[in-house]
Amino acid sequence: MEKKLQPFSEDIVFFDAEFTGHDLANDQLMSIGMVSLDGEREMYFELDYDKEHVSEWVRENVVPYLTQEKISREDARTRIREFCGKSEPHLVATVNQYDMAFWHKLFNGEEEPIHPIPIDFASMLFAIGLNPARDIDGEKKNFFASIGVDTEKYQIHNALDDARLMREAYIILTQEK
Repeated sequence: MEKKLQPFSEDIVFFDAEFTGHDLANDQLMSIGMVSLDGEREMYFELDYDKEHVSEWVRENVVPYLTQEKISREDARTRIREFCGKSEPHLVATVNQYDMAFWHKLFNGEEEPIHPIPIDFASMLFAIGLNPARDIDGEKKNFFASIGVDTEKYQIHNALDDARLMREAYIILTQEK
């Protein structure tokens, strides 16, 4: 059986976020990466966060890659609005329940510049019979290699590279076989 995604819309922005932990009430966004479907527009920024409230895993796997100047949440919202424009794109995130929860927390009740229903990339994979955890024998790189993606050009757990990686996988899975 050939596996192929058939998108509803091409007005898509791939989105990834890094955050201090999984406590939705108390943890904070650390960085956001966004990439348009055509790959011609990208955005990445890092936010101020409470360095005392970072999980051990995040401290080891994410913090070393956060090297840019930090911006305010207000500036982040402005940059996101400019990036999204007036079209209200469909936001595609891999771990929707966390990425989108922190996204909504960033906007804190303000109008958001996206389509009101975000798209979960893991659910797309599940729907075409692929493991949404993106693992083969416990290795995420094996999954990407199995669909033709070279992960060596990406820094995993960097929000922009994770969004780029998701975009590349999406494009492969939507191509005619």
